[in-house]
Amino acid sequence: MNKTENTNVQPLVEAKSLKKHFQIKKAGTLHAVDGVSFKIMPGETLALVGESGCGKSTVGNLVMRLLDPTDGELLFNGKNIYDAKGAESLELCKKMQMIFQDPFSSLNPRKTVAKILAEPYEIHKMGNAEEIRKKVEALCDRVEFSKSLLDHYPHELDGGMRQVVGIARALSLKPELIVCDEPVSALDVSIQARIINLLMDLQKEDNIAYLFVSHDLSVVRHISKRVMIMYLGQIVEVAETEEIFRNTLHPYSIALLSAVPKVETEHSISRIVLKGDVPSPINPKPGCRFAPRCWMAEEKCFKEAPELKEVCPGHCVACHFANMSREKMKTAATVEL
Repeated sequence: MNKTENTNVQPLVEAKSLKKHFQIKKAGTLHAVDGVSFKIMPGETLALVGESGCGKSTVGNLVMRLLDPTDGELLFNGKNIYDAKGAESLELCKKMQMIFQDPFSSLNPRKTVAKILAEPYEIHKMGNAEEIRKKVEALCDRVEFSKSLLDHYPHELDGGMRQVVGIARALSLKPELIVCDEPVSALDVSIQARIINLLMDLQKEDNIAYLFVSHDLSVVRHISKRVMIMYLGQIVEVAETEEIFRNTLHPYSIALLSAVPKVETEHSISRIVLKGDVPSPINPKPGCRFAPRCWMAEEKCFKEAPELKEVCPGHCVACHFANMSREKMKTAATVEL
């Protein structure tokens, strides 16, 4: 696991109040990401967790500039990436890469593995054909991909091998940050373990930082140093990984962990059944977005949105009642026996 970062070290990535809104005809404005702030230190794995539709993949796309933000900044080594143009923008492409969720659709079906892996070197003009071929072969050795498969097409590989190709492509330009958008969710459990261990080994070798987007808490606990939990476009809790599992404070986070049987915490609780429907992210109402489903909600929660505040060292929670003990939270919840 990663070592604790030096507090004097500048964050590799710093998001400041990132927002991404989409205009929906006749419906209004969809608040996919609504004021998200976070930091990623060099060599750190920050996990971004939440249920489907919470906006976590949109955050990954904003970090990679696949989407333009509605508002906010994202600093990479102290510079706003959204201001980068020309040569500076091209240089950022080397330092920031992405591993996509679907290893099949993310690879060009008309190109062989050799051509897919050679493409980054060709785009950045990093050698002639012979030099690039040697770089590709060295890349294969690094990720333990058989060079005999270089002339195969993506459809001729299994899911695990396709994802290894995606990882190799992301590593080709020696990035400082890789956004991993649910990189193992489409794979069998046995293959998941190999991919996760490969990512961790590569991180130790090159001090790569990961933004690891996932809904699988067992994987998150294994690979990440810190966890950021997201609900309806906003961050509701951030803490060190073991702190999140040991001392979960936000009601949504507690419900989320309780719904995953394979995750064992020191203070395990029965599954919490949340009542009501998930509110719409289109034209959201004032107040806490989790309030309509929260067992602790009071009048204040429906009128005033809670700020993400540090309640103990390194542990931030967006809840008006974060100072309530976890035991009171559990007894107040609706539990499925």
